[in-house]
Amino acid sequence: MLGRPVVLWEIIGPHQAVARASSGPDVGARPPGFDLDTILQRWSVRVPVGSRWVTAPGPTPEAWVVAPVRSRPPAPPPGGRERRSKDRLALELAGLALGLIATPGTPTRDAPVPSSGMLLHQASNPLTAARAGLQLAMESIGRWVDLAADRRLMLLDDLGEVLEDIDRTTELLRAVREHGTTRGAAPAGRPERFDAVRVIRSCLTLERRLLRDRGIDLDFTTALEATYLKGDPNVLFDLLVNLVRNVAEAGGEAPSPVSVRLDQKGKGLELTVRGRGGPANIEKVRGVAEGTFGGTVTVESALATGTKLTIALPLPPQREADRRAGL
Repeated sequence: MLGRPVVLWEIIGPHQAVARASSGPDVGARPPGFDLDTILQRWSVRVPVGSRWVTAPGPTPEAWVVAPVRSRPPAPPPGGRERRSKDRLALELAGLALGLIATPGTPTRDAPVPSSGMLLHQASNPLTAARAGLQLAMESIGRWVDLAADRRLMLLDDLGEVLEDIDRTTELLRAVREHGTTRGAAPAGRPERFDAVRVIRSCLTLERRLLRDRGIDLDFTTALEATYLKGDPNVLFDLLVNLVRNVAEAGGEAPSPVSVRLDQKGKGLELTVRGRGGPANIEKVRGVAEGTFGGTVTVESALATGTKLTIALPLPPQREADRRAGL
């Protein structure tokens, strides 16, 4: 949160709190002078055994930001005037998200294992609720007239990035749910029809976030909507992940952008990946493209421009129902 570690605490007894998880490597380490129970008692907050709280260091060494883990948003502020700090609002959202995804119990060894579809459904519901709550928070902040305009704009920008991340994650879950399988679960020898555009977008959404942390831009260009291939969507996903990560490796040079383009050429899809690096094992890439999708792979490499990989994949006849599904 804002560059500071967040710790999840559970109250296990009177005046006893243990760290259950941390965004950093120091889970279980109690910061010097930190006493969650004393902090909450100072605020006259009831601390029931079994409750969970999230904490983060405040703007000064003596300050701490604390929020409960709960499944319902807090009541509106008195008079509609928001007095919580930006840090507190962010941590309240984290506590609400953790509360929404928490399950009421831990499955036992003999309990039935939930289906992948049920797990995806359980993951999607709290994301939808969190998005709705976040939109309400952004509307409230937009009307917050006693906050300086520049600070209000900065806060809305930060929350807007969270909203975009929720949308990307929801899109990925939708893509996984629609092709009805988890990684490796599809029966061998029985290819399925799947929306290649959606799988590629989901893959690049995740890779863009990872590359951004390394200072590498990832650009994706396509004019296509729902376009269906026949094969294993997980294979296409993994193939693109490996290609993007390999061409992003510039061999010790300064980070350079990676570009991906998807076009329809005649009766096939053409996926083009460009970057300074190169595929670690082009024969494996060619084997996957040819063996799973009946496609072809061409490679162009030059010292000045880097590597360009073009994967051509034949399209099966597109059904009218497929096109309606993409709308």
